[in-house]
Amino acid sequence: MLSFLRRTLGRRSIRKHAEKTRLREAQRATTHIPAAGDAKSIITCRVSLLDGTDVSVDLPKKAKGAELFEQIMYHLDVVEKDYFGLRFMDSAQVPHWLDVTKSIKKQVKIGPPYCLHMRVKFYSSEPNNLHEELTRYLFVLQLKQDILSGKLECPFDTAVELAAYALQAELGDCDPAEHGLDLVSEFRFIPNQTEEMEASIYNMWKECRGQTPAQAEINYLNKAKWLEMYGVDMHMVKARDGNEYSLGLTPTGVLVFEGETKIGLFFWPKITRLDFKKSRLTLVVVEDDEQGKEQEHTFVFRMDHPKACKHLWKCAIEHHAFFRLRGPVQKSSARSGFIRMGSRFRYSGKTEYQTTKANKARRSSSFERRPSRRYSRRTMQNRGERICTVPKDSANKFIIRTHPLICLQEEVAKLTEKSLNSEGSSPVLKQLRCPEELKSNILKAQAEAALKVFKDEFGLTPDKNCNLQEAAARYDVHYIAESIGAPPYNEQV
Repeated sequence: MLSFLRRTLGRRSIRKHAEKTRLREAQRATTHIPAAGDAKSIITCRVSLLDGTDVSVDLPKKAKGAELFEQIMYHLDVVEKDYFGLRFMDSAQVPHWLDVTKSIKKQVKIGPPYCLHMRVKFYSSEPNNLHEELTRYLFVLQLKQDILSGKLECPFDTAVELAAYALQAELGDCDPAEHGLDLVSEFRFIPNQTEEMEASIYNMWKECRGQTPAQAEINYLNKAKWLEMYGVDMHMVKARDGNEYSLGLTPTGVLVFEGETKIGLFFWPKITRLDFKKSRLTLVVVEDDEQGKEQEHTFVFRMDHPKACKHLWKCAIEHHAFFRLRGPVQKSSARSGFIRMGSRFRYSGKTEYQTTKANKARRSSSFERRPSRRYSRRTMQNRGERICTVPKDSANKFIIRTHPLICLQEEVAKLTEKSLNSEGSSPVLKQLRCPEELKSNILKAQAEAALKVFKDEFGLTPDKNCNLQEAAARYDVHYIAESIGAPPYNEQV
């Protein structure tokens, strides 16, 4: 009887906890798409979109990946949906694309809620073939993320031009009366962004005058497509010699990198065999020798995890099918009894040929471009920080970062005290010298006024009896090693 009650109450508590979790995640998401049914028959999936917003989708418990993918594409009103996919991470931190033909619960093991990310799955080799303005906008968002994260390396001049197009698409024409140089520092375009680059971006932005957001995005894509690593899906592998290599999947074939040096390219038509077994990937390539005869070369690569190896194999199959075939390979319906050799995985979506020929731009389609994330500006206040060195003892020192406002108040206090203490040569001035009590009251009032400005500046509430130096030491003093230096004011807003 007691075991029955434990099982019953335990199941009820689990269901209540799942329902609370589902409702909490739905409230946190920017958009919630509900589904009919009770908590027992519903699962919640949270999808992060390319513009930074989240969508919470309720689906039937046995829903397949296609249902979630179609819900997201319908929510965004995307027509050219075959370029995109939903990505998730497994417990071994291996990324996977959501298979639209399989159940969500059987693929995404971490949840509920099941967290996924919308990404560009296939980068079009020719962006002008993208018919929809919305599709091009989503491609630009993905490329901006790739460049900022360091996944897609970009030379200085190209990065400046791409950043200028991004500003033109988001803010319009550059008006020097309204848009100052410090406005550029509110945006982040590359990992290590400098003031020199921001000045170059600002000058390039002025030259983009007259371009509409759609035109600026087309120019952005036409410039980005010439980057060496554009659209390359990189995977780390190990060869027989134990050295690490990178295999990059592209529309034309498989690139091989040793470090950052490209050492080979296997074109898709030359690859005759591609399979995997556990953590080993086998690649057979046919090449012509000096006499014109075909010779087979077998390459065997190893990966750290079997799931990572299978993920690479599936990505290679999908890249080959999407960019090289006119139509997906039809699955064989006949099954050979209980014996099955290898994986039954096949690419089930449309190919690039089908997407380009079938989809036509709609006469009217409207969407909203969301603003980019902003950061604090590089202003004179940020650059004018004063570094003070205060000895702690004979061996160590602290570096104190003092806000310019505090430094200014200190200087005013010193000048005031100096003027109050100074004695003129005239006997009249000696008679009019401030008494010590009045002088201390003046300095005290000045310190209180400085504390009030400090409080208003930072939104802080210092102790009643602490002076200006104590408040600065409490709220704006950072002890770090003298060799490192003070950190900059680059706090996010």
